[in-house]
Amino acid sequence: MLLIPVTGGCFGQSGLALVRLIANLVSLVCPRTFETTMSYKTVAARANAPSFDHIAKIQQGQFPATVLRNATVGRLYNDAIKTEDGIICTSGAIATSSGVKTGRVPEDKRVVKEVGSQSDVWWGSVNKPLRPESFAQLREDAVKHLDRCPQLYVFDGYAGWDPAYQIKVRVICSRPYHALFMHNMLIRPKAEELATFGEPDFVIYNAGTGYANPEIEGLSSNTSVTINFATREMVIMGTQYAGEMKKGVFTVMNYLMPKRGVLSMHCSANQGPSGDVTLFFGLSGTGKTTLSADAQRGLIGDDEHCWSDTGIFNIEGGCYAKCLGLSRRSEPEIFNAIRFGSVLENTVQDAVTHTVDYNDASLTQNTRASYPIHFIDNATIPCVGRHPTNIVLLTCDAFGILPPVAKLTASQAMYHFISGYTAKIAGTEIGVTEPKATFSACFGAAFLVWHPTVYAKLLAEKIRTYGANVWLVNTGWTGGGLQTGSRMNLLHTRAIIDAIHDGSLENARYVTDPIFGFSIPTTCPHVPDNTLQPKLTWASPDQYDAAARKLAGLFQENFKQYDNDSSAEIRNAGPKL
Repeated sequence: MLLIPVTGGCFGQSGLALVRLIANLVSLVCPRTFETTMSYKTVAARANAPSFDHIAKIQQGQFPATVLRNATVGRLYNDAIKTEDGIICTSGAIATSSGVKTGRVPEDKRVVKEVGSQSDVWWGSVNKPLRPESFAQLREDAVKHLDRCPQLYVFDGYAGWDPAYQIKVRVICSRPYHALFMHNMLIRPKAEELATFGEPDFVIYNAGTGYANPEIEGLSSNTSVTINFATREMVIMGTQYAGEMKKGVFTVMNYLMPKRGVLSMHCSANQGPSGDVTLFFGLSGTGKTTLSADAQRGLIGDDEHCWSDTGIFNIEGGCYAKCLGLSRRSEPEIFNAIRFGSVLENTVQDAVTHTVDYNDASLTQNTRASYPIHFIDNATIPCVGRHPTNIVLLTCDAFGILPPVAKLTASQAMYHFISGYTAKIAGTEIGVTEPKATFSACFGAAFLVWHPTVYAKLLAEKIRTYGANVWLVNTGWTGGGLQTGSRMNLLHTRAIIDAIHDGSLENARYVTDPIFGFSIPTTCPHVPDNTLQPKLTWASPDQYDAAARKLAGLFQENFKQYDNDSSAEIRNAGPKL
């Protein structure tokens, strides 16, 4: 019999046993679809279960035995093993499952449209509006669900390493795996800080083991990830993917920081021995985490940062690395960071030895590892740095047109930052199984709150004020597109980054791309010369030219939506046909 963990413990003891039995019977027929067959009405049937009134007690500052606040890693391991079939792997990390949903659900994301923020928000496909009344119903259902769980977990932590811009975040959840995940991803308070933590600035109600009522006006399914800036709350129902909490905090910072003249950024950051800082912008799968984990440089952070008038700071206290294909040889810093205290999400382990097979994507291509940033041996603590010397815009070009590296002018930097071209990598979102060319403003449109030009203007101001070299680095395909080309050699990409840091590329000879206009180096240490010129890697130059014109047309078509808000200088920095 295939055992399906029914997580969260929200049924009471007798109800939990019954549901486990039903789950495993159903699993004989449809082992991977049980979770999706559970409707809101099924979950609502728990209404006769006893309520522990957890949430009211938490709001009063009370944390009884049934509410574990900032539990130790050991206790969370024990509970994960006991209540949700967690597995301790040979590395010491604990392997967990997020259930059916193994990626974010952007189609179910909502932002409450209320008086205080409605004129600030970039409404549309990224930020779908929800009425305050609907949010109140959703929140009530989430609280009822959490109140009926015999055991809850609370984690109080911080977002933002700069005390001047730091916010206090509280996470309330029913799964020990979620509590451990946020223990890793938020900045962990010291004992004296926890004692005086006080009221949080933002609260996440993770009732993901329950389901939203699709009959609530504004919802489209039994899954909902909703943020309310007025009440400073986030409600999660219908998905147990831990990344929703992490990105919820990032979304809040993306709203709050620009109000204070601080640029929030979807980027990783590291610094060299002399204190020079490099930012790596890019979507999931482009190499932000991999390239920022460099044994020769201190890691400031792998995904989310802010740039203030005093320098940059990491938003998070941990890393959330993709681990499909992970090996000690290719990514030793990340590989070695996966140990006791780390969370492995949706990986596949040997049933006997508990050794992880990082090449197994049978559950999802979006396998992940979460660990505190100090698990990286050369992490910079506290996670702050000077104004950046280099800015790298990472793209995963599915067409094989863009060069491995190009130097950008200031206007070209703004154009490519606003465009945010890459390929959507399989696994990071539900329903994406093949790479697909896409444009994501600011290399993170899914997490923006303000219009993209707000962030672009802030970046332009920072570059002009503090100065920085800007580079476009393609970690995607070379020698052709998806069918005929191959993925860029990671060792070549690392050599390019090294050359940026040691100044080799600054002194190289360049040629100008006739269509895109950026400057391409003709040589780079430890990288074959012909690899640097993408046209030379194609079997047919004519096919390359045709594909390049096609990609340039996609850039132009995408940028039309920003024409009215961009200067002529920026508009003219794009490709020419």
